[in-house]
Amino acid sequence: MTTRSTSSGPHVPEPAPDSTSIPLPDAPRLQARNSAVLWTATGLSRGHEVVRRRGFVAIDGDERAGLRVLVQEPGLGPDELAEVGELVRRAAGPALVEDPFSATDLSGLGLRSWQMPVMTRRPGPVAAPALDVIPVRGPEDLRAAERIVIEGFDLTGFTPHRPGEMFPPSLIEQPGVDVHLALYDGVPAGAALSVVDAGIGSHYWVGTSAAFRSRGVGRAVMLGALAPLAHLPVTLTASKLGRPLYESLGYTVASPSTWWSSTPAA
Repeated sequence: MTTRSTSSGPHVPEPAPDSTSIPLPDAPRLQARNSAVLWTATGLSRGHEVVRRRGFVAIDGDERAGLRVLVQEPGLGPDELAEVGELVRRAAGPALVEDPFSATDLSGLGLRSWQMPVMTRRPGPVAAPALDVIPVRGPEDLRAAERIVIEGFDLTGFTPHRPGEMFPPSLIEQPGVDVHLALYDGVPAGAALSVVDAGIGSHYWVGTSAAFRSRGVGRAVMLGALAPLAHLPVTLTASKLGRPLYESLGYTVASPSTWWSSTPAA
């Protein structure tokens, strides 16, 4: 698909926060902005269409990547809701809508929903990981991280694996985007992606290969990815399984985030 970006107005970068901590009411908006940076970079790297509106950003992908909608404001207007509905209905692949404000009702679109907490961490010391964690710089390591994330999150839409489809090589060239790889006895075992924008860091795709679960790989890759961000306030959206790990690393729950999906529950 030809890369194209449409907008109802110019994109103005968010100012950096004045404090080293994130007020809990601000966490959903900061998480929303950071997610938009990641998924815009990912979409453009894949050659997918990026649609920007006041209240949402959408990445309209192909039949494997699908549609990703990132709600940016706690209330979408009628025209925005109608446009989201149209994007969902004509999506070439699965549709996923992320609403960190839990304020938009999309039940009329026939989507299933669930909630995960937005969590925040104040700047502070980070322990050294028990395993080697390296920043991804080359294509071989990026392919390893890609395979780990696809396996760890059971992303069947990206199977069979096509190298560079989920993590295009140009993704790690985007400002503020970094991928980390944890090695267990020299073998790639865990991966995590982080984004820094406007003085806020956030983590995504923290995954472990099935062959290395329950060996401390998840903690190691999180520590390795968190170390370069130790001086920043950080956010993330936690799964039920990941929440205990993040709490042990100093993250606290700020608010519920509601996710809507066109795919049935596993």
